[in-house]
Amino acid sequence: MAGIALAVAPAHAEPVQAPATATTTESGKFSFSQYLPADRIAEHAAAAADAVTDLVDSGLSLLGVRYRFGGNTPQSGFDCSGFVRHVFSDALGVLLPRTAVEMARVGETVPKEELQPGDLVFFNTLRRSFSHVGIYLGNNKFMHANSRGGGVRVDDMTGRYWAKRFNGARRIEVDDTSGMSLR
Repeated sequence: MAGIALAVAPAHAEPVQAPATATTTESGKFSFSQYLPADRIAEHAAAAADAVTDLVDSGLSLLGVRYRFGGNTPQSGFDCSGFVRHVFSDALGVLLPRTAVEMARVGETVPKEELQPGDLVFFNTLRRSFSHVGIYLGNNKFMHANSRGGGVRVDDMTGRYWAKRFNGARRIEVDDTSGMSLR
């Protein structure tokens, strides 16, 4: 995997509070390295990588499932948000909102150049923002349920159609102990 898209805390991990005088890196992000032992950082990273792998594997196992507007099961078919919602629920136990526009309101905004596998990617396909959603895989590829392409498939975001319709991306952080979305 190219990166870690989900922050997952191992079930036995103790919460770590940043002190009021926490240091930040040059990019302005908080640095845990002086507060968390290296083995705990590695443990968190491994758990997050496993979660992303589970998410991607779950989605890829559904390639070829037919498109159906309003669909949300492999048996009936999927629309874009039904597919994303099913994959997050199946792989991580996280229940996302039902529509793409509602999904665009959760999680953390991610710049296109910082996309990581597992991030949600949004497109304007119906002349309105956030009308289509998929799951980013890395290398400009994403999986989604496509009404024009016969169902669940993988497409390239740099292709002419998708590149000009890209709306943004969100990262969903998951607490492994509760299985609930943090945002």
